[in-house]
Amino acid sequence: MQSNSEKTNAFKDAMANYPTGVTVVTAIDDNNNPIGLTVNSFASVSLDPLLVLWSIDKRVSTYETFKKIDRFAINLLADNQEDIASLFARSHQDRFANCDWSLSQHQLPIIKEAMASLQCKTFKQIEAGDHTILIGEIIAIDVDKKGPLVYHGRKMGALPASFHK
Repeated sequence: MQSNSEKTNAFKDAMANYPTGVTVVTAIDDNNNPIGLTVNSFASVSLDPLLVLWSIDKRVSTYETFKKIDRFAINLLADNQEDIASLFARSHQDRFANCDWSLSQHQLPIIKEAMASLQCKTFKQIEAGDHTILIGEIIAIDVDKKGPLVYHGRKMGALPASFHK
């Protein structure tokens, strides 16, 4: 029988080998400051209504803020935005001072040059272990025809050109 630590390590290895897209989730806090973090736990949920989800670790410094907000943006990063993903994955930096972004008409921070931006109002939150799942109803979408930034094997990069042959 596997110990809990063996299962945890095997789970981490399995998830690292499962390719996902990379996003930066952004919002505005109570003091009108932009906040954001890199997330790869993003998925579509429903077409009617248009729903998406992502999850946040309860130990993240912005956890309580994201729990209280009623709107957020999911910025799907383009294949050349690894630097943005890394910037928003680090703590204790002025992330927004080091990237191009703007406020949308819904007063949400949008990362410039992203593959897509999905602006959402909070639809539901679900406690799930050491994370909370945030489900958002899409209120605005911007899409640019670019390749996605992909996370696989604990690395980020573009899809190989052979993928589209």
